[in-house]
Amino acid sequence: MDYFGYDESDFIPCEICESKAVDIHHIEARGAGGCDRDEIENLMAVCRKCHIEYGDVSELEGKLKHIHILRMDNR
Repeated sequence: MDYFGYDESDFIPCEICESKAVDIHHIEARGAGGCDRDEIENLMAVCRKCHIEYGDVSELEGKLKHIHILRMDNR
């Protein structure tokens, strides 16, 4: 939250669909042999629907990284 300048009382948008984010998604899955870092480059704010729909789909990892990089560049 600090990286993007959010406070706990702020509305935090899902990085995919802009609805309210309620989950933090590891872009490179921790349990699938991917990165285990809890660093901003690997953490994405998402709503529950997007987390379920996009979260464990390895084919979408590149798309999620791209979306996240754009969000980080526009902070």
